[in-house]
Amino acid sequence: MQILLVSDLHYTLPQLDWVVRVAPSFDLVVLAGDSLDISSAVSIDAQSVVILRYLSLLQAATRVVVSSGNHDLTGPDAMGEQAALWLGEARALGVPTDGDSLLLGDTLITICPWWDGPEGRAALQAQLAADALRRPARWLWVYHWPPMGSPTCWTGRRHYGDADIGGWINQFQPDMVLTGHVHEPPFKPDGAWADRLNNTWVFNAGRQIGPVPAHVEIDLAAGSASWRSMMGSEVLQLSDHERPPRSVF
Repeated sequence: MQILLVSDLHYTLPQLDWVVRVAPSFDLVVLAGDSLDISSAVSIDAQSVVILRYLSLLQAATRVVVSSGNHDLTGPDAMGEQAALWLGEARALGVPTDGDSLLLGDTLITICPWWDGPEGRAALQAQLAADALRRPARWLWVYHWPPMGSPTCWTGRRHYGDADIGGWINQFQPDMVLTGHVHEPPFKPDGAWADRLNNTWVFNAGRQIGPVPAHVEIDLAAGSASWRSMMGSEVLQLSDHERPPRSVF
């Protein structure tokens, strides 16, 4: 299985165009949050309509999953906590999203929402626990925020990670967590696009300007992952027990 990971596109339409163009070359495209941009002059409602159209195009080209990020929240859910309500329309298109899980062969993909309070956190923990009971040969999570202390959340000045996801990784030991949120790590000497936490790989492609997003390509059959950006490319083997030294610095 060939997987393309992108995140933090922030309504950058040329980058979304690129994702649509290359999508047929992959078995799964993962959008790991922040498809919208709250700082844009375009209203969030209008952005969501456009992104839903892109998701429809991606769904026609290959399998696609999309999780929410903090920029994607559009209003309170039934529990009164902020949520990406517009992603319900993505689900109606057949695109797995927040709270869904997708089984592709021997690989289970759990799509985690950007939760905003105790009810959302509890729901996500219950989702992870339920999927752990039916875990097949390989288990991947899509979660917008990398874990605290990992080089995948290093901004160049501080670690800006999520404490909860680190605890859940330790508890459930998924094979991979596909993240985003923190734009800088792959472009900083002490940061990284990949990290190994015990048995779990964590990936964060970062964000760059231009028509092509920074992205991670994962080849499960070949057992490899590669990061590609304007800085060049780096490759690792999924069988490695720790992340390799950076090669672009």
